[in-house]
Amino acid sequence: MQDPESLKQFIADVGRMMHEELSLVLPSNWDVPETLRASMMYSLLAGGKRLRPVFVLAATEAIGHDHKDAISIASAIELIHTYSLIHDDLPAMDNDDFRRGKPTNHRMFGEAMAILAGDALLTHAFYLVSTTPDRCPNVSPATALAITKELSIFAGAMGMVGGQAADILSVQGETDLERLDYIHTHKTADLIVFSLRAGGLIGGARPQQLQALEIFGQSIGLAFQIQDDILDIIGDQHKLGKKTKSDETQNKVTYPYLMGLDQSIQKVEQLTRLGKEALLDGAIPQPQRLLLLAEYLMSRDF
Repeated sequence: MQDPESLKQFIADVGRMMHEELSLVLPSNWDVPETLRASMMYSLLAGGKRLRPVFVLAATEAIGHDHKDAISIASAIELIHTYSLIHDDLPAMDNDDFRRGKPTNHRMFGEAMAILAGDALLTHAFYLVSTTPDRCPNVSPATALAITKELSIFAGAMGMVGGQAADILSVQGETDLERLDYIHTHKTADLIVFSLRAGGLIGGARPQQLQALEIFGQSIGLAFQIQDDILDIIGDQHKLGKKTKSDETQNKVTYPYLMGLDQSIQKVEQLTRLGKEALLDGAIPQPQRLLLLAEYLMSRDF
């Protein structure tokens, strides 16, 4: 049985691996405008938890497959996540000045270049997925195509982008709990679900196993976003790398706003328990690391 220290080591190892991979993700011999390249790499290499790559690699291992075959997919999801953060920080969206303790992309490179950097990262993610079989002989073109299809769904209008749109359209006093569930499920949980399913597909997961990973991802992903809402109220600004109380300042609809802080904390615990239960029915042969991840995320303070 793995322990929390082994999980911390795994997360640290994935973080180092991702930094190396992402440093080389845009080939040096590609003719890319230097400012665009600098803008892309500024946000891509700014650090962060790299949790979505962690989910990809942990899910591949949970199925009983070597996670090395999933590194390219893990890089792709980090490109998608980074593009979404760049756009999320823009003045037309959340208008944030800092991300991960550093000036946001548009503060460094201007709004136009930040938009283009996000666009380029999004597009390059699909390049990475589609060329995975070229680098990993164990990954078939059919598997890469299946992952491409799922990425377009979970990151697109029915997924992350749709959730972000619903968030923008939400208004305090009008948005109810059901609508907030929709926002959080798609804005945050869908990319986590994709990460787990993609890792499962790389590992050759059966439909029952993919379903278990999806249920786990939906529960943990929603809990992750609610924990973000909670930390915006009670978190340490230095640990978070961004201002706290920003949701209140922007009149955002959050779980603490609708349910109160105590009930929000209880909701995180309930969702974490439901997610773990999905992995304990015998479908996933090696669920230990994912179970530890669920506990780790519930108790995080950053």
